[in-house]
Amino acid sequence: MKTKFMSLAALVLALALGTSCSQKSEQDEKIKALEDKIAQLETKGSSITPVNAQSTQTADPSSLGAFQFQEMEYDFGTIREGEVIERVFNFTNNGEAPLVISNITASCGCTSPDWTKAPVNPGEEGFVKVVFNSTAKTGAQSPTVTIQANTNPTVTRLRMRGTVTPKVASSGAVGPVKR
Repeated sequence: MKTKFMSLAALVLALALGTSCSQKSEQDEKIKALEDKIAQLETKGSSITPVNAQSTQTADPSSLGAFQFQEMEYDFGTIREGEVIERVFNFTNNGEAPLVISNITASCGCTSPDWTKAPVNPGEEGFVKVVFNSTAKTGAQSPTVTIQANTNPTVTRLRMRGTVTPKVASSGAVGPVKR
């Protein structure tokens, strides 16, 4: 009985070793084929475009508007916490087509934008109004708004900057009073 069991174990071991050797040689062949393909691509200087890449083409200038802001950054200086700062950034469309602002986003909830919603024809003016609420904001602040429009580049940023000093604490007692 022991002899049959030993023979069977030896047969299984031989098959396992034979199979793993043949699998290893197949893997080696696949690795070699991939290395050869990489070497071919490198020598050709081939540029392969990934499947998820988007093709780009130069935009026709006659289909674009162009921002020309009088200023793109406003320094509001030093203010007290809780003050609200409003700034209107005026612009002229220096492009060849009506300028359309598709979206404006603020860098944080403390900033809210408003803007010219109608298309701004070439040579005409429009605005972007930025309101910064300094409540619960102290120290150096630099809120921004990001404008998306039919311009080149498609994204334009306007900035405000300044310093917010904390409110002066009232002289009244804070918390429970011990009697």
